[in-house]
Amino acid sequence: MDKILIVDDDREIVDLLSIYCKNEGYEAIKAYNGVEALQLLKQNMDVQLIILDVMMPKKDGITVLKELRADNNHVPVLILSAKSADMDKIQGLTSGADDYVSKPFNPLEVMARIKSLLRRSSVTQQEIEANIIEVGPLVIKKESHEVKTLNGKDIQLTALEFGILYLLASNLNRVFSADEIFERVWLQESIVSAKTVMVHVSHLRDKIEKATGGEKVIQTVWGVGYKISE
Repeated sequence: MDKILIVDDDREIVDLLSIYCKNEGYEAIKAYNGVEALQLLKQNMDVQLIILDVMMPKKDGITVLKELRADNNHVPVLILSAKSADMDKIQGLTSGADDYVSKPFNPLEVMARIKSLLRRSSVTQQEIEANIIEVGPLVIKKESHEVKTLNGKDIQLTALEFGILYLLASNLNRVFSADEIFERVWLQESIVSAKTVMVHVSHLRDKIEKATGGEKVIQTVWGVGYKISE
């Protein structure tokens, strides 16, 4: 069940949206000012979406939003505000909001926006997870070109070493010849590549084994090439 934090100093609005959220199968958490919202977020780290008013006592919505983004919190935020001018919308979106609905609002439109934001957030998370591979004792992050052991130890690889590792790790059990590795990682046609690939694979193995206490992640299939097994 997705948790939705509803933040507004108008209790009738909070109660109304809470009812609609519950009818859609969401768990609604209520807050009535920015300070209370931030406190509840610390207690509910699995909140999936925030509906956030702008004009509130103690701490306004834009300030709350900026603090969220400064803490690298990427939870989707839907601003709900009586401020309907274009500049107000621009300020909300540039401060880190994902969507903006002006008051007075249609609750059905708000629910439709919520569903859209949750779908988008789910796809984004899947894309992030798809770019992270765990194989044996290693965690490989494609976007940042990071490789760590399961206990968090960094393994410093060159770009070519990382390319070889990611190619093999993302195609488990498949054997790649030296020529195939050269063409896919170096992005060139293979020209006497076997020895070049062999040297890089050797260095890559040494680094992995040193960091993992001797784990042999990359296997040689003699006369064929290299692979990583499940």
